[in-house]
Amino acid sequence: MSDDPEPAENISGGASGGGAPAAFDPSTASTRAEAVIDRLGELYWTKTYGGRDAFECLVRTILSQNTSDKASQPAHDSLMERYSETRDERSEERVSERSSGERSDPQDASASGGDTRDDLVTALADAEQQRLAETIQSAGLYNQKSETIVRIAGRVHEEHGSAAAFDAFVKGNDPDEVRDALLEMKGVGPKTADCVLLFAGGRAGVFPVDTHVHRIARRMGLAPADADHEGVRAALEDAIPAEKCGFGHTAMIQFGREYCSARKPACLDDPEACPLADQCEQVGVSPATGEVVDPKEAVE
Repeated sequence: MSDDPEPAENISGGASGGGAPAAFDPSTASTRAEAVIDRLGELYWTKTYGGRDAFECLVRTILSQNTSDKASQPAHDSLMERYSETRDERSEERVSERSSGERSDPQDASASGGDTRDDLVTALADAEQQRLAETIQSAGLYNQKSETIVRIAGRVHEEHGSAAAFDAFVKGNDPDEVRDALLEMKGVGPKTADCVLLFAGGRAGVFPVDTHVHRIARRMGLAPADADHEGVRAALEDAIPAEKCGFGHTAMIQFGREYCSARKPACLDDPEACPLADQCEQVGVSPATGEVVDPKEAVE
């Protein structure tokens, strides 16, 4: 039996997500935001994060932009199957493609000639963009995402040389320095940078903000109703202990999918249907009328 037995339905990734089980004591909560996270810990399997390969994590997060896990996961799997192959495996694919008349990627072309480009950064930096787009098609926006991945892989290769060196940079350097470096890459926004810091770097105190977190934090009154994503991140990181931020991110996403959806939160049907009803200010939600608006609109 695994030492990290996480239920399959929990989005936080199981053993493959890195990190370790965590225990949160609700009696120690000093802010309402921390109390919310502790309550989420009663609903979902808790863990701390870190340990994923940094470049793969970066690619995986880019694939997940503006799409669901259900759509992006197959794209990630297909990409890894095609571009993280060893030199010998790529050589065999090249021979097979030549015999069938298919075109090979540039990194395949010299495989039988002693090229040892079996590093994911190098493979993607050299990738033929259209072929990569076809590989990640299930993720949506595949042309845009393939261009982003090839461009970023080239930059990482130029600045760090390999996936291993980039991984060491993410995990060993000052978090602010790493975040700034990631944000300088076209196609990497705050949420993507923070996910790399959290899931790869294992940096405590990082609370990535996606659309679910942005909506729920403002709806519950944990952040100002008019706060942008960076404002929500600052409010949550200030009010929640560092070791609880990673779990808070994944648990709040899960909670948003199951209970606090954008258009029809559970409290509209039954005030007791939401397990966090007693902690929520329902900004923008009116069970009496069934009206749901963005929290910002509710206070304007």
